[in-house]
This record gives sequence, structure tokens and C-alpha cells, in this order.
Amino acid sequence: MDVASVSMFAALGGSVVGGLISGTATWLAQRTQILAGHRAYQISHREDLFRDFLVAASKAYGQAMMSNEPNLQDLVGMWGMIHRMEVVCVPRTIACARGVVQETIDTYFQPNKTFQDLRTTMKEGIGISPLSEFAGAAREELRTFASR
Repeated sequence: MDVASVSMFAALGGSVVGGLISGTATWLAQRTQILAGHRAYQISHREDLFRDFLVAASKAYGQAMMSNEPNLQDLVGMWGMIHRMEVVCVPRTIACARGVVQETIDTYFQPNKTFQDLRTTMKEGIGISPLSEFAGAAREELRTFASR
């Protein structure tokens, strides 16, 4: 083989290798961006679901403390959110959400609380927030999911 052929094949080989490296780098960058976007969407979806559950559960628990007549729409809505959580959330978060619903239902069978009872309970800081365990589990899940 003459020198010109070797030089031509070396240039051609260099161009192919350079093109492959550039294409691979572009592919990896796009893949990373797509995965980051998907993770951000998943976190946002979970945050919305947790927020909606906390709002509905707070309303239902407040109703349960003041009344013995359950609002079935609120309870069914909370169960619907739990079923949505079963698709995307870890078991601990789901278990805590179920516990909130169960405690809310149990509260309907307890004597109604007066405003003075609520004030005393808040001062003592006990028995007023069945949502704190759920909120902790949700926060931990979001933190774990975001750090992956």
C-alpha cells in the first residue's frame, strides 16, 4: 500500500470515530435530559397527589371532629386518591394514608368536640393531627425519589 492510501484510510477512520463519539455524546446528553424531565414530572405528580390528599383529609377529619354524620363524598374521594397512590407510591406512604382514613372514620364514632376541646388539644399538641405521619412519609418519599 502506498503512503497516500494509508493517509486516506487514517483520515477516514478518524472521521468515523469522531462522528461516532459526537453522536454518542449527543445521544447520552438527550437521554439524560429526558430522564431528568421524567423524574421532575414524577415528583410534581406526587406532590400534587399528596397536597390534594392532605387538603381532603384535613377537611374530612375536621368534619369528623364536629359531626357524627360522615360526608361520604369526602371519604370516597380520599380512597380514590389512595388508589392513585398505589400506582406510584411506596407502601409506607400508602399505609399512612390508609391510617388517616381509618382514623377519620373512627373519629365519627367519638363524641363531637367543642371549640374549647380543640383549643385544649392544640395547646397540648396531642391527638390533633393524624396527618403528621402521612406528611412525614410523603416528604421522605419525595426526598428519596429526588435523590435517585
